[in-house]
Amino acid sequence: MQRRALLIALASPALAQPIAAQPAYPDRPIRLIVPFPPGGGTDVISREISARLQADLGWNIVIENRPGAGGNIGLDALAKAAPDGFTLGMGQTSNLAINPALYPAMPFDPLRDFALISTVAQQPLVLVTARSAPWGDLAALIAAARAPGARITAGHSGNGTVGHLLGELFAQATQAEITQVPYRGAGPVTADLLARRVDIFFANPPAVRGLIEAGELRPLAVSGTGRSPNFPQAPSLAEAGFPALVAQNWTGLVAPARTPPAIITRWSEATRHALAHAEMAQKLAQEASEPRPCTPEEFRAFLTEEHARWGRIVREARIEIG
Repeated sequence: MQRRALLIALASPALAQPIAAQPAYPDRPIRLIVPFPPGGGTDVISREISARLQADLGWNIVIENRPGAGGNIGLDALAKAAPDGFTLGMGQTSNLAINPALYPAMPFDPLRDFALISTVAQQPLVLVTARSAPWGDLAALIAAARAPGARITAGHSGNGTVGHLLGELFAQATQAEITQVPYRGAGPVTADLLARRVDIFFANPPAVRGLIEAGELRPLAVSGTGRSPNFPQAPSLAEAGFPALVAQNWTGLVAPARTPPAIITRWSEATRHALAHAEMAQKLAQEASEPRPCTPEEFRAFLTEEHARWGRIVREARIEIG
């Protein structure tokens, strides 16, 4: 019997291979696809959480910016990547919740093609204009936009972003003529805003906070329920008489569908631990953001709700890609 067992083991080297000899995850760099250009709010948050995870675990996380189509290009690449835990992505409100209602055809299904890890952060948007712009506050901007022959332009980071939809809703709510101008990220919008080639921008706070503090940009309003401690001089849109314009932008880590559950669990636990660091919370607070850790199951329930909510907003407001 002992001789037979030895022969079976020798004939089946995979069975004889000790589990401890298998390489530990991760044994090579992990690629994190950020579907927007460097310097924008999604990119900033992606780099901050990656740095925290690397400090906590020693993982080598490489950021890959793949912008375009409101985040669809980058997340499409993620959906088609090998589900081995070595390619992840930073999804957000636009590409996971808004775009399915806005684009006639989507290259992926957010609820089917991704394994959800954890939401990371959320923040209201801030409406900004150049310091040299002629309107000093929100009321002056609205008056100028309503004036006969007005040609106010609103830049946004791409079709389907929260800034795009908020700009459309703002124009409808104020009954003003505002032309929406799409860009491939916050950086190009900000450059044209400073050069006065575009008038206003509903921006993620991390993308414009430094320019606001330097006095180059002026905050006119925020999209939260109340004023932001980062921009106390700017009223909330709700406070200014537009309660329907409350909106939050959020980010969340996702992986290709069929990624092993053990890897998803490990990433989710590590992300929630990273977001619990006081230093991480402080960094996010400085950018008018707050940590939003959750389990994969909580993320799926939240995304299902957001998917339905933004779909309803797009349909009722009859927002289309220009």
